[in-house]
Amino acid sequence: MRLHRSLHGGYRTRVAMVHVLEAGLTFIEANNPKNRPSVKGFNIINGKLAEASDGGTFQSQNPALLSDILGVFPLSTRDDVDAALDAAHAAFASWSATPAPTRGQIIGNMGRLLMEHKEDLVRLQAREIGKTLKECGGEIQEAIDTCLFFQSEGRRLYGQTVNSELPDKELFTYRRPLGVCGIINACNFPSAVPFWKMIPAIMCGNTCVWKSPQDSPLLSFALARIMHQAGLPDGVINLVHGKGSGAGQYLVDAVDDGRVNKISFTGSTAVGKMIGEVCGRNLVSCSLELGGKNPLVIMPSANIENAVEGAYWAGFGTAGQRCTSLGNLIVHKDIYEEFVEKLMAKVHATRIGDSLEHDDVLYGSMLSEKYAKDFLEVIKICEDDGATKLYGKGRITSDNQPSGFVGTAEEGVFMWPHVYSDVTEDMRCFHEELFGPAVTLVKADDFNHALHLANASPYGLSSAIYTNDRLEAYRFKTGIKAGMTGINNSTTGAEAHLPFGGVKGSGNGTRESGIWVIEAYSYWHAVNDELSGKLQLAQMDVDEIEMVEAEVRWDELV
Repeated sequence: MRLHRSLHGGYRTRVAMVHVLEAGLTFIEANNPKNRPSVKGFNIINGKLAEASDGGTFQSQNPALLSDILGVFPLSTRDDVDAALDAAHAAFASWSATPAPTRGQIIGNMGRLLMEHKEDLVRLQAREIGKTLKECGGEIQEAIDTCLFFQSEGRRLYGQTVNSELPDKELFTYRRPLGVCGIINACNFPSAVPFWKMIPAIMCGNTCVWKSPQDSPLLSFALARIMHQAGLPDGVINLVHGKGSGAGQYLVDAVDDGRVNKISFTGSTAVGKMIGEVCGRNLVSCSLELGGKNPLVIMPSANIENAVEGAYWAGFGTAGQRCTSLGNLIVHKDIYEEFVEKLMAKVHATRIGDSLEHDDVLYGSMLSEKYAKDFLEVIKICEDDGATKLYGKGRITSDNQPSGFVGTAEEGVFMWPHVYSDVTEDMRCFHEELFGPAVTLVKADDFNHALHLANASPYGLSSAIYTNDRLEAYRFKTGIKAGMTGINNSTTGAEAHLPFGGVKGSGNGTRESGIWVIEAYSYWHAVNDELSGKLQLAQMDVDEIEMVEAEVRWDELV
């Protein structure tokens, strides 16, 4: 399957109606600009392509070019989610019994297929969610790295042999899969994050029902097809499309029915709390990767130019639509004016536009009209709080656009970069995640005050400090309450072999990525193998060792 010939090209391809599982794609009529193709998407349940049981559909729309419709996809019903769960349950016994190195080989195949089709998938992702080609390239590479990392973990899914306190007895520990995992991820990282979740899940022997993000169904469909091309057995990963309030909620409801053994969710803190409540009352494991109001501290000893670059990228890369994007920019009072002046010079020069059409843009569109609407509502908080707006005028239009914007504004959903100063910790905007191209500036009196401000948010996902004082760096990394910390680096960025996740309102302590994520998708099974042929009771039948005291005068030695 050559995706670049069918998903992002500037021409329409007409093909005869053949079995979609063989052809991979079915094209539909569309009046897309530049003759871009539109695809009929499907759920993938037990290795078969399926429409919604009631025939309901929704469209996938390019947010950088709203007239570009990528395709139509099933609006999954409860019956569809139930069918996917049935398939996952049916596949579990065989898949969990498959040797872990074999499971790893299939995952390695996924990585190699992703490498083969990387360029095509990058352009598809940029088309579907409006991120820049550069960022999409990094994200697809993260999915590749995850596959290659966990391929080898198939040969390192270690347990232990443990010495018993009794004779003729062996003790063992094994990692066991949890069962059926419900996977729900957000559309801002539609390729890296589902691989963070599902690859370790299936490595451990679990099966999955994956509810794709509503704003990136075509990319999810393409990725699921690649997973099956890699040799994944039917039913191991089942894909359902739809709304979070529909298919996503049905998947969470199934926890109450005893049909889901694990929920892994990336999204808002409010929804994460709801999922945590459902899982908690059923004693079901959940992984919650939630929001952030990530602090970045700038101290006088920092390399100012480097710090400006890091803060600028952290605040406005991905149009600020990362859970790790910069929230509160906390600047020491002694360098505040200098730093703000240099930062604002970069903000004023920000190049914004559709990277499929224009080179060297810092960020593209908002992820969708919904995200744009939510952002415009949330930045009102800054103004209601009395923060000083240094820059930003909401949505970009033909008569309201910054000098760095390229393209035709009304064709997509683009936002100005926003900067607010004079923010204090008693303001609501200090604590709220803005999730868009907006940074709040906070002035710190000294290091202790800066650390206090960094910890004052209800979130604890990412954090960063720019300083060349080693003691300050040490005190920050030991004093900050966050899951991740950058020193002389931005708040954003993740590598496949490091744990990703937060504390406080940013998560429940579970982690994505690296060897640590294996804990989230397996449980420890202790095995007591009695070889003596008789009942031996731990703690009770253990030989006691008597101590014999000798009369020794130790003072005679000195």
